[in-house]
Amino acid sequence: MSTNDDLSRLWIEAGGQRSIAAAQIANAYTGDVLPSEALHTPMKVTAAPGTSNLPPAALCLGREAELIEVRRILTSRHEGAITQSGTVHGLGGIGKSTLALHYAHRHRGDYALIWWINAASPDEIETSLTSLTQTLVPGWATTAERGALVAWAMQWLAWHPDWLLVFDNVENPDDLTPYTGALHQGHHLATSRRTTGWPDSASTLTLGNLEPDDATALLCRLVFKETSLAPRAQAEARVLAAELGYFPLAIKQAGAYLAQNRGISLDAYRRRLETKLAKSAHGTDSERTIARIWNVTLHALERIDPLAVEVLHTAAWLAPDDIPHSLLTALGTDPDDIAEAVGTLAAYSMVTDTGTTLSVHRLVQTVLRTPRNTDDTQSTRHLRGRDGAERAVLRRLTPLPGRDAPAEDQWDALTPHLVTLAATRPSEHHNTPLANAYETAAQRLHQQGHTARAVPLLEAVLAYCEQALGDTHLGTLNSRNNVASAYQAAGDLRRAVPLLEAALAQREQVLGDTHPDTLNSRNNLATAYQDAGDLDRAIPLLEAALAQCEQALGDTHPSTLVSRSNLASAYQAAGDLDRAILLLEVTLAQREQVLGDTHPDTLNSRNNLATAYQDAGDLDRAILLLEVTLAQREQALGDTHPDTLVSRNNLANAYQAAGDLDRAIPLHVATLAQREQALGDAHPDTLNSRNNLATAYQDAGDLDRAIPLHVATLAQREQALGDTHPDTLASRNNLASAYQTAGDLDRAIPLQEVTLAQFQQALGDTHPNTLASRNNLASAYQAAGDLDRAIPLLEVTLAQCEQVLGDTHPHTLISRNNLANAYKAAGDLDRAIPLLEVTLAQFQQVLGDTHPHTLISRSSLAGAYKAAGDLDRAIPLHVATLAQREQALGDTHPDTLPTRHERAHLRGEAGETPRA
Repeated sequence: MSTNDDLSRLWIEAGGQRSIAAAQIANAYTGDVLPSEALHTPMKVTAAPGTSNLPPAALCLGREAELIEVRRILTSRHEGAITQSGTVHGLGGIGKSTLALHYAHRHRGDYALIWWINAASPDEIETSLTSLTQTLVPGWATTAERGALVAWAMQWLAWHPDWLLVFDNVENPDDLTPYTGALHQGHHLATSRRTTGWPDSASTLTLGNLEPDDATALLCRLVFKETSLAPRAQAEARVLAAELGYFPLAIKQAGAYLAQNRGISLDAYRRRLETKLAKSAHGTDSERTIARIWNVTLHALERIDPLAVEVLHTAAWLAPDDIPHSLLTALGTDPDDIAEAVGTLAAYSMVTDTGTTLSVHRLVQTVLRTPRNTDDTQSTRHLRGRDGAERAVLRRLTPLPGRDAPAEDQWDALTPHLVTLAATRPSEHHNTPLANAYETAAQRLHQQGHTARAVPLLEAVLAYCEQALGDTHLGTLNSRNNVASAYQAAGDLRRAVPLLEAALAQREQVLGDTHPDTLNSRNNLATAYQDAGDLDRAIPLLEAALAQCEQALGDTHPSTLVSRSNLASAYQAAGDLDRAILLLEVTLAQREQVLGDTHPDTLNSRNNLATAYQDAGDLDRAILLLEVTLAQREQALGDTHPDTLVSRNNLANAYQAAGDLDRAIPLHVATLAQREQALGDAHPDTLNSRNNLATAYQDAGDLDRAIPLHVATLAQREQALGDTHPDTLASRNNLASAYQTAGDLDRAIPLQEVTLAQFQQALGDTHPNTLASRNNLASAYQAAGDLDRAIPLLEVTLAQCEQVLGDTHPHTLISRNNLANAYKAAGDLDRAIPLLEVTLAQFQQVLGDTHPHTLISRSSLAGAYKAAGDLDRAIPLHVATLAQREQALGDTHPDTLPTRHERAHLRGEAGETPRA
């Protein structure tokens, strides 16, 4: 598998007379777009009173104190909290969902809308949100794409107050960040087995077992449909409840069994639990308790309906939710028999059945996947269940003679089950057809832009290759490279880099130092170093790779040209634009000569050179080259080819950088619509386009459209890429910036603080994006008038920029300018003016006299002279700056207009990063 990822590098600058925060930390690419009418309707659509999708109320005895505590958590403001949210956590089967459901039903009158969300995965959260849109705007929703439905729901929640979202069964606390971090008009209530990983400001309630009286009453209600019994029956119920550890799921399972077997007394059932069947259970206390109950239940089911036991053991190895009955129907099996078997399981509370699909409790799956040390039949039952699940999935993916291969939507429907099988693969357990299915599913996810979600599949493929082919087989080395690339796509550089280092060492040993695959490995490792902000290791490695390519393959070999282009990209990232541009110009000339003027690689070079010109502030050359490149790509590749869409996006960015929003915004809108149609709603390029459109709206002062679009983009990036992927963090930064622009510092500052902490954890303390985030937080503090926090943070940031990037890197100069403006805001002109004079001289030397950053610096210095009463120097400098802006940027560019805040954006989209 190979990837070709677009790179973007961004920095935010606070500049100008009032030194406000810069805008966006990263760029965007493209995907789905909401129809124009849908961008406005969320604020106008109201929910009918009592709108909800709540399941029927479940039996909930006791828990009164817990219900009161949940209400207190959701209705009380907490220090450091952005929104009102709470989490109920505890063991699987402890009754978290029952408690949340009981709370929701009890307080239906307190909310305008209540929505129950299956939160086991980002995809399932999205599915629940699409149903919300379908409920509120059924007409439009029938023809809208999934991503547009999710975005509409997010915008509706952003506009309307007094709702409750119940996120049931959260597996990863990070999955909720797009919602708790961006939606503040209502309450968020989550249930989860996870006790760690929640934000420090999150309010949590740990749910324990039932009180003895409540457990006894619940058991009596389930078995006898009443709680007032004869003293002997009450005593037996109390003893059995104690034997079950007052564990709610155990009580429910035992009650369901006894209700189905009226001839068995509570005391007789308790004695069965004490037989040798109970002594085989391993694991946690709750798992041992449940295993004991299920041993009894399964023994009964084996006599009543053996097929039901087989179905249950098969379902244990699949994704826990939405398992189609048809997937469990083997060839030659009557579908009605499967339906009856599922009905039996539901009657014993072993599964939840909708009539066409079933769900299995995760604790049930955990226990059923665990081997039992009983008789031979039981000890291998879990493996037979695993084999059944594998056969079921492969049966659906293997075309029958004379029939077509599985459709794409069938692959997509089965992918969650393949991911579950891959993630739960027993050690040394391999299945060749299944490994091939894993690889195919991983390739589909990669093609859809979801490489990060393919990690379990690719890990399983690698394990298979290591066993079947050996550790240094070429197929194994390729597989190892693919796993590393998936880690890198997921933003998990801590795992990606060591694996790429190992892959390179093995390829060097097996293939030799200059084999093309070895050179590709070296290139991939260097790009990972670059992604991690470690340019000190990336650049020498790329220089070495280029020298080896030139020697082994020749100066104009396509791989050599790719290597040269990547080295130029690293120089550009390091702020060494003179070397970057020179190398890009050489590469473009060579590609034109060797490959032709319209070869895709030649067009990539032209695109990359244009973005370098843009970074250097030469917008006239950048725009002209981007226009030419776009026209050539449209002619050579077609109007909707991904590379054409890259060009269209980059041209829109350049128009935006030039202040020409009348051309930038329509082009962003068109690009987003085309990417959505061509690539899908959640493809990274689609999300980048959505982000770019939001920033363009923000630049145009249209915050009513910018903020909801930022909210939607952040939610989708969290789900598609993960909570700490660099693009996700960039989106979170951009949303905070939009809040700051809107003057909503109460939302902006906490979000910036969270984002900075995540950048530090994900990328390290001195990564360029971390430094940018620190700069932005300081700018927000400054906007809030909190100079005591802003100035020390800016001083730290400047020192780190000088150490990591060098004294004259553009980001260092931006940081120096921002610190000087903060000194000026604090009235410390003795420090501000000399620092601004030095910074202006450096900007002029590094970027030229009319670069936008230079103009900002000149304007800042003029403002400082004015504040010092030195009008003889201030006025000529203001006049000169205005004239230069009019000439360089145009008369109506936002930076030209004196009423607009000074700001500068660095954004670009490189069209080429080859991965072997």
